[in-house]
Amino acid sequence: MSTDHRSRTLTQPTARRGRLLSSSCFEPRLATLGQPPTAAQLPRHGRGLPPPSLARPATTLVYTPPPLSLSTRPRPPTKPTPAPPATAASGPQPPMAPTVEISHLSFTYPGIDGRPPPGAPPLIEDVCFSLDAGQRCLLLGSNGAGKTTILKILGGKHMVDPSMVRVLGRSAFHDTALTSSGDLCYLGGEWRRDVAFAGFQVNIQMDISAEKMIFGVAGVDPKRRDELIKILDINLAWRMHKASDGQRRRVQICMGLLKPFKVLLLDEITVDLDVLARSNLLTYLKKECEERGATIIYATHIFDGLDDWPTHIVYIAHGKLQLALPLEKVKEMSQLSLMRTVESWLRKERDERRKERKERGLPEFDKVVEGSRVIGDPAKSAARVINNGWAAGRLTSTIAGEENFVFSSNSVLRQ
Repeated sequence: MSTDHRSRTLTQPTARRGRLLSSSCFEPRLATLGQPPTAAQLPRHGRGLPPPSLARPATTLVYTPPPLSLSTRPRPPTKPTPAPPATAASGPQPPMAPTVEISHLSFTYPGIDGRPPPGAPPLIEDVCFSLDAGQRCLLLGSNGAGKTTILKILGGKHMVDPSMVRVLGRSAFHDTALTSSGDLCYLGGEWRRDVAFAGFQVNIQMDISAEKMIFGVAGVDPKRRDELIKILDINLAWRMHKASDGQRRRVQICMGLLKPFKVLLLDEITVDLDVLARSNLLTYLKKECEERGATIIYATHIFDGLDDWPTHIVYIAHGKLQLALPLEKVKEMSQLSLMRTVESWLRKERDERRKERKERGLPEFDKVVEGSRVIGDPAKSAARVINNGWAAGRLTSTIAGEENFVFSSNSVLRQ
């Protein structure tokens, strides 16, 4: 092999490296290694000449990438700044406002002019209590004690001073968004309607299915609806004009609970339910309070399965508050069951009322007001000066005489 051919062979790798790396990049590499280059390692244009890099001190190259543009520069992930922990210097947090607050509530049903009849005693007098989120209250008392009236006032069905009743911090009567939004729910009555001059409390006789009524409520969660249908064991094929009172009541409760409530008022709503449906409903309502923080006030005379259901007890007698305590305090006061405890309260209340009337020289029961003359039956035996204003099925007033018109709520007499 000739010398020229060997020379070309030795210099081919160097030539290829020279095409990949420029001389300016190659010379510092040789200086960094600290070894004197051979003639074959020198570039072709520098062969035979003293390499200028041999006289330099050893250096190290640092590669700096070009800066990225603003449009392509990756942003580091931002982490939420944790809230500083509460310290003693910050002080205690303010307590949450009660969900239901009744302050010095007094109420009398109005007469024909919208004002209480002259000399009429208040039906509710100076009632005060409050409940927080997640609490379940039993509202107890004898028939006519004022339980339904209190629940209707809380439900915004009667107007009182806004300072007397606050629900979720708002006036139950004046703030209609409470009920329209579903935050405040009232369930009571017989779920009937009044038919003028044909009697009162006529059952809804519309031939409509339970499915049509329940699925006709818009804006509800399908899962919640299905859960309520299962809990109340509702057959969607029920026809409302053929359903029993208990079946109709189940549909009423289901429709009332479709929207998640914050405050629920129950006025003897379980009176028509069987044992299984009532037990399932009470279990569901307890879960609503514990998981969602709802507040429930439940007026009832049936105490089966309620020994550990409520968190608070409120007892009303003659329109006045007698007791408002947590359930634990009530159990400390009485070693009896809840039903026997309430029974003892009602017996004591009745005996005291009889004793008081006897001491005042009054008969055991009030007599019919003198001067009231009844026009027609069937209201003869129950007529009073202050009454509902007409006899069932008749257009005439149950009380004769213009002097009694002020005590009547009959719309016909207002003309």
